[in-house]
Amino acid sequence: MPARPVEIRLDPVDNHRLARLCGALDANLRQIETALDVEIARKGARFSVRGEQAARAAQALKHFYDLATDDLTIDDVQLGLAEVSQKGFPSKDERTSLLLTRRPDLHGRTPHQVKYIDSILAHDITIGVGPAGTGKTFLAVACAVDALEREKVKRIVLVRPAVEAGERLGFLPGDMKEKVDPYLRPLYDALYDMLPTEQVERRIASGEIEIAPIAFMRGRTLSDAFIILDEAQNTTPAQMKMFLTRFGMRSRMVVCGDPKQIDLPEPGKSGLHDAVARLEGIDKLSIIRFGPGDVVRHPLVGRIVEAYEGKAE
Repeated sequence: MPARPVEIRLDPVDNHRLARLCGALDANLRQIETALDVEIARKGARFSVRGEQAARAAQALKHFYDLATDDLTIDDVQLGLAEVSQKGFPSKDERTSLLLTRRPDLHGRTPHQVKYIDSILAHDITIGVGPAGTGKTFLAVACAVDALEREKVKRIVLVRPAVEAGERLGFLPGDMKEKVDPYLRPLYDALYDMLPTEQVERRIASGEIEIAPIAFMRGRTLSDAFIILDEAQNTTPAQMKMFLTRFGMRSRMVVCGDPKQIDLPEPGKSGLHDAVARLEGIDKLSIIRFGPGDVVRHPLVGRIVEAYEGKAE
């Protein structure tokens, strides 16, 4: 016999807030249904919710209705839903800004994300390990922008393996910039989310922000800098050692990667795996491990991650 639906009424009744809660063509309600595997029916300010997580969905409806005094986008709902399964919904007053970026609502959405931000602010080197969509790179770039805006560092250096399977750039068309830019694009995207476009371009031109393939780091010492290595699982142990030893005075470093998405010809020789094994327990270096529950993209992404990680390798 199916469980009885959970019935709620949202007060005080405000048609504008109800419209924002539901979203265009009820897109926000559909997002809640997908994330919590429930069915939501609505009549005015009254909602009926069916499913095993009906009580949690009802809580979500009340939470987002409270927030709907302002615009409520589908992104707000996606990010908010990431919190409920981890630590419950915060009140509007609790959603304080931690990092100085153009995103005033930016904060850790899951306990691991909060721990990751705290670790980056407290440690010289932080290694973030986990699946796609957990915010490893995005939050690291946010911390870098925050440090630059507060003048704690003089520049940001963002680094990636240029070509996943061995950096064979010579086979690609164009000059060097045209060869490597497609592989660095996710770092540009994160920056444009944190700073106005004209600022990003001006700071790249002035050298305050540098985006480069890991091969370009050889022989350098990076002082007064916030340095991020993304897609670290696609480095070799030699590249990882080279990168970590670029660390200079008054700098901060973050290494991000997903050990389950190695594209090297010999996956067993990943620099990320080697670094985590060697560096665990070193003072002033922290390793944060994310899981499928930390995914803050579309709810289906978390389920896809769980489905793949549940299969035998």
